[in-house]
Amino acid sequence: MTPNPLLGVGFHWLGGLASASFYVPYRGVKRWSWEIYWLTGGIVSWLIAPWLFAALQTEDLLGVLAAAPRRAILWPIVFGMLWGFGGLTYGLTMRYLGLSLGMAVVLGLCTVFGTLIPPLFQGDFAAKLLDTTSGLIVLLGLGVTLLGIVVVALAGARKDAALSVEAKRAAVAEFDFRKGIGVAIFSGIMSSCFAFGLAAGEPVRVLSGAAGTGALWTGLPVLCLVMFGGLVTNGIWCTILIARNRSAGQWIGRASRISTAGSGIGTDVVPDVDGSRTPLVANFLLCAVAGLAWYFQFFFYTMGESQMGRFGFSSWTLHMASIIIFGTLWGFAFREWRDAAPRVRATVWGGVALLVLATVIIGYGNRLAA
Repeated sequence: MTPNPLLGVGFHWLGGLASASFYVPYRGVKRWSWEIYWLTGGIVSWLIAPWLFAALQTEDLLGVLAAAPRRAILWPIVFGMLWGFGGLTYGLTMRYLGLSLGMAVVLGLCTVFGTLIPPLFQGDFAAKLLDTTSGLIVLLGLGVTLLGIVVVALAGARKDAALSVEAKRAAVAEFDFRKGIGVAIFSGIMSSCFAFGLAAGEPVRVLSGAAGTGALWTGLPVLCLVMFGGLVTNGIWCTILIARNRSAGQWIGRASRISTAGSGIGTDVVPDVDGSRTPLVANFLLCAVAGLAWYFQFFFYTMGESQMGRFGFSSWTLHMASIIIFGTLWGFAFREWRDAAPRVRATVWGGVALLVLATVIIGYGNRLAA
């Protein structure tokens, strides 16, 4: 199957939409602590969905994994565990900075590390990016992406600086710029480990293709490994919180202390004494939808990467750019920008336009190399 970079860009946009949207269903969960709904959705995204879709869309899944070199199994899991730390603190970033600014900072760092480190580590950075016209165009696209991220982040910072304390709290309940930036830096670096995990699992992808799996789906077995690593990290932390907060009974509707924070790290709890009933069916469904959306970002990512040819690592830049585009749109939908000055809103739309332009540039560079 001949790579089609333009089709790949489309898949990456679908993945970006899924990623930017996954946290929205969690906003509808009632009377569950963060650790309960995060782990519930996570079981879907890190365990059930990867193995289900890999079993349906690939050939001889278990045989392929059994035949893979040990390092191609171990390192994707290790990088997935590191990525899990990024996912944990990603929730904290949304808590302190809001959707728009939080995504811009986290994904900006994630873009740089996740895109450039794999070819540097493999020793073909110059051959792929510096010695060819198509490679230089891809680098230009990365530069435009980073510029777009900076513009979006600058608009977010100006918006927040102009708001009163009360207005900040109304838009983002626990806004804290200084704390949020620190968490965002850590989250961005750790989140880029997902790209390293996919690169480390390349032998598994090759074996899956040799077993008869179509080119669009050969990355799905690798997702099983990387996301299992994410399950380990998140599962351990959520279990600690469940034990500390005694919140396990919430899964069956028992009243207990409810975490007040949007993430389990450093959360406080308050007594649940209002006597209302927990909407268990709705909560489980909302968490399942959130978990599927979280998984589908990488489902579409692997499909997009399969179409990018020799510059497959540029997929990470496309993925990050599309997440920020759709994340910014969600920020407007949740009225985070309603009190921003017209000039500030124009600035953020300018940043979005740059990100759209970047996806076009990178797609063109990949098409030249195809």
